[in-house]
Amino acid sequence: MEKSILVKADLDWAVRSERLVTAESNIETENIAIVRTDNNAILGVHGKGYHPLQNSEMMEILDRISGKMDLPLHKGGYFGEGQKVYVQLKTKDQRVNNDTVKGYLTCVNSFDGSTSLAFGHSNLTISCQNTFFANYREMANKVRHTQKMHERIDLICMQIEDVLRAEEKIFEQIIKMDSISINEPSAVLLKSLKAKGFASVKDLALTRILNLEKEERLADLSSLSTRKKNILSDLEVNIMGEVQDKGGNLWGLFSGITKYTTHQLKGDSNENKLFGVYGRREREVFAELGQLIS
Repeated sequence: MEKSILVKADLDWAVRSERLVTAESNIETENIAIVRTDNNAILGVHGKGYHPLQNSEMMEILDRISGKMDLPLHKGGYFGEGQKVYVQLKTKDQRVNNDTVKGYLTCVNSFDGSTSLAFGHSNLTISCQNTFFANYREMANKVRHTQKMHERIDLICMQIEDVLRAEEKIFEQIIKMDSISINEPSAVLLKSLKAKGFASVKDLALTRILNLEKEERLADLSSLSTRKKNILSDLEVNIMGEVQDKGGNLWGLFSGITKYTTHQLKGDSNENKLFGVYGRREREVFAELGQLIS
């Protein structure tokens, strides 16, 4: 199973370590380059103590975790030339009204030193194909690259249990958001919004996802840059459509944000969600909405 996933995800390649030499005198340095063996692409430069975790080794670990925790291997891929790689395992699905939100455990690794082996949850809403990922910065379940990583399967499984418990809480919040109207907000919700300085939950969400400064205001478009005005326009179109489709509730509003970040941001959507600033802001919006309705 692990080999078929490697091939399907185009991760059936290895890396080698090469000692770097000075250009002037051809003398070896203390640093090594991590190089793909199939195309000689340089993926990263590290100190001599760095031990890369090969894709095959990562899949061996994940295959053992898959069997131990009954989480089927799903799919994978890489970003750039292979500097960062990811593999997903299937968790559970959650019905939300007439829709389904699929759950996954996403594992990330890198050869450029930007990540350890780390795990977080991700979700896919079937009706609109919107995705919602744990951003790498918030992944607490990170395992450093060491030669003894294979001996830590039990510890990794314990960390994954934490991820699965967090996923349950996310599903609970999604179900609650689906039941809360934004067209006719409750007095309690309005009071909470007022305490934060907002007239509506949409204003709060847009302010956070756009990361507006104090002098920038949604009510005064002249205070926004052309770029932010264009993003705001796209966000509002997506939010309007998703709110209508999902019955005027808070889940529809958040789905409008994930629709924009999934389908309209430039670059690879999965990479944006895992490592980009909008992926991080999206998570922060979700967390703040959760606080509002708790």
